[in-house]
Formats: sequence, C-alpha cells, structure tokens
Amino acid sequence: MEFFSYLHHLVCSSCQMKYPIDDVIETCRCGAPLLAEYNYDSLNQRLTKKSLQDRPQTLWRYHEMLPVLDPENVVSLDEHMTGLLPMNRFGTRHGLSNLVVKNEGTLPSGTFKARGSAVGISKAKELGVKGIAIPTNGNAGAAWALYAARAGMPAIVVMPELAPRVPMTECQVSGADVFLIDGTIRDAGTAVSQMVKKNQFYNVSTFNEPYRLEGKKTMGLEIAEQFQWSLPDVIVYPTGGGAGIIGIYKAFRELRELGWIEGPLPRLVVVQSVGCSPLVRAFHNKERTTVEWDNPETVAFGMRVPKPLGDFMILDYLYETNGTALTVTDAEILKAQNQVVRLEGLHVCPEGAAALAGIAKLREQDWVHADERVLVINTGSGLKYIDEAVAEGKLTHLTKDVI
Repeated sequence: MEFFSYLHHLVCSSCQMKYPIDDVIETCRCGAPLLAEYNYDSLNQRLTKKSLQDRPQTLWRYHEMLPVLDPENVVSLDEHMTGLLPMNRFGTRHGLSNLVVKNEGTLPSGTFKARGSAVGISKAKELGVKGIAIPTNGNAGAAWALYAARAGMPAIVVMPELAPRVPMTECQVSGADVFLIDGTIRDAGTAVSQMVKKNQFYNVSTFNEPYRLEGKKTMGLEIAEQFQWSLPDVIVYPTGGGAGIIGIYKAFRELRELGWIEGPLPRLVVVQSVGCSPLVRAFHNKERTTVEWDNPETVAFGMRVPKPLGDFMILDYLYETNGTALTVTDAEILKAQNQVVRLEGLHVCPEGAAALAGIAKLREQDWVHADERVLVINTGSGLKYIDEAVAEGKLTHLTKDVI
C-alpha cells in the first residue's frame, strides 16, 4: 500500500513527550512547541531522489514528508518551487562571487507564509477544524485568510493597528474577520487565545499548532534539491518568529535521517533589526532563551516579534552549525532594498533587505569568505510594501521642449 504521508507522531521540542496525530492539538503540556515526526524507515523505501524528478514543481512533491494523510484534504493555490536567483552585481559589490537569493515573493499571497498556511489549513481541514484564528504582523494573517477562503473555512485575524496596510486589506478582502489591537503581535496572540475559548476556533499562531512548520520545512527540502543535494555554505535568514529557519533546519535533519545529504550543515545566520533583536542579544550573551524585547520598532514589520516561542531551537541551531546573529539598522535595510532592485531588478521585502544588509556586514567582518556559496532568503515581494518604499528615481513631466 502506498501512503500519501508517513506522519507517525508528534513530539515535544523540549521534554520529548510523544503525542498521537489523530486529534486537534496545540502545544505540549509543558508549553513547548510540538514537532511532526515520520516513519523514516518506511518513507525511505517509498521515496527516492529519482522519484521526485517527474513530480509537479510544487511543495506537495514532498507529500510523504508532509502531515496530510489524504490527498483529498489538500488545499492548494499552486505553491510552486521558488527560484534561486544569482545576485551577481550585488554580490560583486560586496565581495561575494557565489551569492544567491531564494525568492519567496512569487508564492501565493506574495510571501513565504503561503507554505505554512497551505499545509496548516490542509491539516486543519483533515482534522475537522471549523474555523481558525491567528495573530499576525500582517503577511501570515493574509496568507492564512487566503487559504481559509480557499477551504471555505471562517477565519479571525488579530493584528497591530500599525501593521502594513496591504496585508491588512488582503485579510479583509479574503473574508476574514479582522481585529486591530493597540500593541505588538504578542498582545495580538493574547487576544486570540481569549477569543478561541469563546468560539472554539483553532489557534494557529506560530508554534501553537505543529503543522505550519511542516510547510515552512519545504523551503529546506527545495534548497537541498535545487543545490543537487549539496548544501550551500551559509544560509542567511531575516528572523522574527523564526519558524522559517527552524523549518529549514528540520528539513536538513530529516534528509540526513534518510541518508540524502551528508557532511556539515550550512552555517545559519539570523539577521534582526536593532529595534527588535532578542535573538541577537541572547546569542551574543551565549544564552539559550530570549528575554522579551521592550518596544519593538523597525520598518521590517515582520521582525517585530518581542520573544519568539521557538527561541531555544533557533539558538541551539546557531550554536550547532557555528552560525551567528547580527543586527542591521532601518537605514541599512532601506539602502539594501533600493540597491538590490537597482542592481538586480528584484523587489525584496524589508525583511529580505535586512538579510541582504546583513550579508554586507558579514563580508566586511570576513565572517563570510569571498568564494563561499551564500544563500539569502527573501521572504516576500517588495511590491507588498511599495507604498512605503523610498523612491530615488526622478519623475519628470514631459513637455514639448523635452521631446
């Protein structure tokens, strides 16, 4: 019998307690996030590198390593594999000969959040969930609202009132009930926790349910396949809640379990804004958890996360891979955003620009060597923030004397 998924159980990321996969479940009894685990021995007999070659170029090509058991429950908007774009001019300017960007801005909803919401909504549908509720800084809410609409499922979205207007509007036009709050995403999370008790919706905030991470994991699976199962030397990731970097690491760990990759994992790099950098502070203090950041402030709104729930995993992975963590200023973010679109024609989001600004600093410090293969994750399209962009080009009224 061929299985669509080899999901076996859930396990706590902290205390290692195991849970079954049949029920709607959130975090472990100890409060830590749960992780999906698979029957790797059986999976390895079914799935091979060769068997992937003729499959559709979407994240569902890895369905054996995803948690949806029945393909009838898949909710999809064509989550295609995202491209690897060489950044030759930008790389040359900063002394790097092998700089590549994985451009997540081409996914449905315009950001990498489509991965987590596609898999998360599909699994919620399979478990019989009637509605979802999510706190968000903007883009996650937009993606979950979009996929909830695709599934015919009601959605509640709570976001800071200062969140970017475009994803806020996306939530509204997708039919979600949108609530604004005077505060941070952490305050929005508290509100969602209270709201779901009243209406029995499923709280799908980051790491409050175990399946969003499985969607994010597909970034790592794609990276390994696109690099022909030989990983880059360095991966630079703009980090707020951190589900993306945890997902990438989880993918690599699973591929090692299958024997598909060997050798050291890429050195992982977390980039945060100086206005909200709890992970950077904890990393340089050699700590394993973060202290909540007071008054988070940055133009990269997706990184305004005062205390990531998965902080201990992110920090462990940085230590384990000999990675690092660094901050960039808002001025450096905006400069990198303008520079990359002028040099490469790529509209990156502020978070992606933060990662590229971090690359420039790492090169200045000689932490990254000139010939290393460096991969930067651009988590979304800059067009979603075009109203906030700083335009440097000239606008000239065309008159007859000019023609």
